[in-house]
Amino acid sequence: MMTLLLAAVLLAGTASDAAVPAPPQRVRSVALAPGEACPKPAGDEVVVCAPLDEPYRIPKPLRRGEIAAKNQSWVNRVATMDEVGRVAGGLPDTCSAVGTGGQTGCTQSMMRAWAANRRQLARESAAVP
Repeated sequence: MMTLLLAAVLLAGTASDAAVPAPPQRVRSVALAPGEACPKPAGDEVVVCAPLDEPYRIPKPLRRGEIAAKNQSWVNRVATMDEVGRVAGGLPDTCSAVGTGGQTGCTQSMMRAWAANRRQLARESAAVP
């Protein structure tokens, strides 16, 4: 009885090994533009198709959030220099201890910092997949 059971187990093991197919020789990954169909596999090949949402853009995980100062437009550079000059000169609405009326811009400065912080948090939360 025991030999019959052992023989059945050995035959079942060899039958399941023979039923396992060999892995494919070639795996092809295809990025599809809108309206394209997935190509048919040829022979012993596996075709993996993925849609391409924005074909001419850098993927979001690879984009940089901040623009380097040397790559910014002159409008942004001049606005930054103007703001630095206003604070250094103590002009009104600059939140500076130097000059007359410098203290009047402290609330505006805090509100700008708060808004910039909120924008940064929104950018960071949008970048999380």
